[in-house]
Amino acid sequence: MVKLRYIFFFAALQASFFAKADITLPAFINNGMVLQRNAPINIWGWAAAGEKVSIRFDGKTYHALTGSDGKWEVVLDKHIAGGPYQLHLQGNNTIVLNDVLVGDVWIAAGQSNMEYEMRNVKELYKKEIAQSANKQIRQFTVTKAYSFTTLTAVTAANGGWIAANPENTPAFSAVAYFFAVQLHQQNNVPIGIINTTWGGTPAEAWMSREALQPFTNYVQRYEYIKQPENIASLKASVSEAKLTYEQQLNQYFTSDTTGFYCSGALYNVNDWPKMKLPALWETAGLPANHDGMVWFRKEIMLPEDAAGKPAQLELSYIDDIDNTYVNGQLVGSSAIWNEARKYNIPAGVLKAGKNIIAVKIMDTGGGGGIYGDGNLQLSVAGNRYPLNTEWQYQPFPQQVLPPYPWDKAVLYLHYEPTTMYNAMLAPLIPYSIKGVIWYQGEANVNRAKEYESLFPAMIADWRKRFGQGNFPFLFVQLANYNDLAPGADWAALRAAQLKTLTTSPNTGMAVTIDVGEAGDIHPRNKKEVGLRLALAAQKIAYRKNVVHSGPVYKQHTVQQHKWVIQFTNTGTGLATRGAVLTGFEIAGPDKKFVPAQAIIRNNMVEVWSAKVPSPAAVRYAWANSPDGCNLYNQQGLPAAPFWADKP
Repeated sequence: MVKLRYIFFFAALQASFFAKADITLPAFINNGMVLQRNAPINIWGWAAAGEKVSIRFDGKTYHALTGSDGKWEVVLDKHIAGGPYQLHLQGNNTIVLNDVLVGDVWIAAGQSNMEYEMRNVKELYKKEIAQSANKQIRQFTVTKAYSFTTLTAVTAANGGWIAANPENTPAFSAVAYFFAVQLHQQNNVPIGIINTTWGGTPAEAWMSREALQPFTNYVQRYEYIKQPENIASLKASVSEAKLTYEQQLNQYFTSDTTGFYCSGALYNVNDWPKMKLPALWETAGLPANHDGMVWFRKEIMLPEDAAGKPAQLELSYIDDIDNTYVNGQLVGSSAIWNEARKYNIPAGVLKAGKNIIAVKIMDTGGGGGIYGDGNLQLSVAGNRYPLNTEWQYQPFPQQVLPPYPWDKAVLYLHYEPTTMYNAMLAPLIPYSIKGVIWYQGEANVNRAKEYESLFPAMIADWRKRFGQGNFPFLFVQLANYNDLAPGADWAALRAAQLKTLTTSPNTGMAVTIDVGEAGDIHPRNKKEVGLRLALAAQKIAYRKNVVHSGPVYKQHTVQQHKWVIQFTNTGTGLATRGAVLTGFEIAGPDKKFVPAQAIIRNNMVEVWSAKVPSPAAVRYAWANSPDGCNLYNQQGLPAAPFWADKP
């Protein structure tokens, strides 16, 4: 009886061991994917433990055996660019992946300026979107997720790989799209973008636990917060704080629903100031960092044939929340800061003669108002009435905007150390890639000195994890922004980014000091950013003989009271935009900087000031949003901001 029991036990164990399970794949190993050319191609998935899996690609067959964890991996031979191909997988089930291309795969990562989608600048790039059909440019977007443990899989935000076309292109990262278009045009190979981004995330969130070891403050934070009881406590605290805040905000926003959009019969609006729209209100009349509620009001005269007709009101973008009224009737409302407003006005609202459009806007932080490059217009009865003109405005006077509860620890768990790496990068490893483009740093501006070592450590971490050598890592230096804030935190962070070029090999930097917007942390000129990253790629990744960067400080000599500065990346010569070279400051041993005179001579820059007879330091474009910095090379690329001290 005992012997028979063991026979049954081993039979059941054997049946369990050899049980079949269907092959499953990572979300990005799927139809329409782009594989990396001229490199070993890593493919993996899952099935039952001990199961044999066969993979066939372009006439070659490969075999894999799953491990005890059910995972299998194969390395396909190097392959030239081309396609489309099929990839067949056979195990307990059969999977056929169609429309597979071989080209160059780039990871696009970082925070909101890399996440920023083409749909947010669709008016600015209307022509580019309309002409974007190209099956050889594709994007896979990783669904946002965070984790305190390393995950093995991601999901697709847009259903999988999508090819560029007028329908799909609005979902592309704008920077990554223009980067991909330029690379495809120059190299004539398919370009695949893996978009793994989340707005506001700091660099430490994108690093593994091991890479953070030298940064003890982040390790301690990680070890504390990953404990289930601490996560639960923080979530409860955050939830309560945010709920209280949102209740206060809602009460504030709804406390006036009729007053300011009414006519002068109830409120005297004759003394309201005027503002030309669209514009962020901090740049057009209101104080810096003005947060709270503001009413905008516009009178428009309409003919008899418009009376009672349905219409559409377009108001470009509004930051953050709006209620929009026409003749006292609410016609639309939104709370999405980067969404263009288009509101339908029902029949019976408009009238012949004077009509009043009123917009109540709540800004909870950063720039506010009706902004962007879209048209402001009213369309009715086949006619368009432009509204890109002066509007009356009035800040809401009754109470102060409730403060955001920043004191409640960290309000977003995806800002915590390792959470992005665990959930949105580690599952991509070891997919074969050409390199990385990175736009991040805004979340670390108050820790610039730390970023000098943190950012290179992150780059080294990614390269180690992917196991594909020192692949090209290209990044965007922060654009000009926040000119009205005290200090120069953004300038210091730019300096930390610049230093990375010397501390991390095979890196490239796109300087964007001239394409930002002083009042908007999300500058809209994403095309130039993508093109400059593509220039860096041509030099760093493709080894092309191109001028890939603007002038970068190299060294200096002191000649009496002048500094003579040499630069790298001068191309065919230094140049200035404007008659006078500006943006330089000079200081003596006391480090009190004053504006300096500067000229280009012998492809170098001479800097001096009569107020500084013994110069000890020079800096260029050293401000959050520097004004008038105009040093370029002849190829039209701007010089990188810098601060140099006398040895």
